[in-house]
Amino acid sequence: MGGRVGNQSRSGRRSASAAPVARHGKLRRGGALPGFLMYAGVVVAVLAVSLASIGGIAVWQTVSSIKPGIHLAHLRGTNEPIPQVGSIDGAVNLLLTGTDTRAGQGGSFSDRADLEASSGAGNNDVTMVLHISADHQHATVVSIPRDLLVSIPACPRSNGSVAPPATLAMFNTTLSRGGLSCTVLAAEKLTGLDIQYAAEISFDGVISMSNAVGGVTVCLATNIKDPYVGLDLTAGEQTLEGAQALAFLRSRHGVGDGSDLGRISDQQLFLSALMRKISSAGVLSNPLTLYSLANAAVNSMQLSDTLTAPTTMVAIALALKNISLANIVFVEYPTKSNPAYPGRVVPEQPADTILNTALDNDRPVVLAGKLGRATVAGPAITTTPTATPSAASTSTPTPSSSAASDAVALPADVTGQTAAQSTCARGYRP
Repeated sequence: MGGRVGNQSRSGRRSASAAPVARHGKLRRGGALPGFLMYAGVVVAVLAVSLASIGGIAVWQTVSSIKPGIHLAHLRGTNEPIPQVGSIDGAVNLLLTGTDTRAGQGGSFSDRADLEASSGAGNNDVTMVLHISADHQHATVVSIPRDLLVSIPACPRSNGSVAPPATLAMFNTTLSRGGLSCTVLAAEKLTGLDIQYAAEISFDGVISMSNAVGGVTVCLATNIKDPYVGLDLTAGEQTLEGAQALAFLRSRHGVGDGSDLGRISDQQLFLSALMRKISSAGVLSNPLTLYSLANAAVNSMQLSDTLTAPTTMVAIALALKNISLANIVFVEYPTKSNPAYPGRVVPEQPADTILNTALDNDRPVVLAGKLGRATVAGPAITTTPTATPSAASTSTPTPSSSAASDAVALPADVTGQTAAQSTCARGYRP
């Protein structure tokens, strides 16, 4: 069994002096699916498939598809030994990002306008940091807004060069600046965490993975229409898969207030519904579905070299899969607008310090019940996933007793939801 990985008590302060910031016009593109819950389901799938009768062939084919890993640079610390098969020892910090690159995506993403808009590595328009507690009783998923202005450290590139530091830049420029490792470095500087694992997913990966689980059912409080991504949905329950699921996750102009912050809450809604489906008997008991999900993931994700060992995937999955859905909290990183930078946001104090300190000290967080800009409370969930027996409701569920005593209450203006909460997407409203 490996030693404690990821979170160790450290302060990780960041600063950003006022410096000129490049103006960015409204871009046509949106963000690709953040991989957190997709990946959580995938690594659970690898384990489940290995235990099934078709395990030998399926696992060999899946593992053989994993691409060479990306080496991560860190502000502090070193990589811990890879654990043997079994639940990983201690806390885990894992970054997942969605690239908006059109390169190699084919289909509707191969037209000239899209290729000119984004090629190569692309931007990390969606970035999430997953923290699994050392006791494996709770998890926090932090969404970092693409338009957040941050200080970015120097980033070593894969070709041996180094991207210079930036005093103040949009967070979503880190991937194109210095690859996945640069996004990790910027997130470490922002949150103060040591992030030992990372993965990147592209547009085509979103489509294949949503198809693998047979779609995800979401609740829509109103009609949602966004011509920028080809989305036209009517109110009510909708099962989204393929290109339609991707369009829903990319939609910015069609939901909430038309901002990236509104889009984040819809992504949290979708991922919560996805996790409930992945943890249900219909998925976990179906080896073919699990294999399809695992195979789709490794063929469309770029992993850090700390994640390419199958034992590491399984170990993280075992730490995550039995956490109650009520104890998995999605949080939007606390931000506020700044008149000096129209259309951008900056970290909001002291809320960001409270969140960072809670994660650094491995403490669970509790939301005050405020949902994101593009979601409203939904109907009570009538079915209970077999892997996580906690009941869901439209109110914020209470963390398990083992975690409640040291839980940190986040300020009332911090938004998010738990994986157990039922929420509905709200269409654009100026």
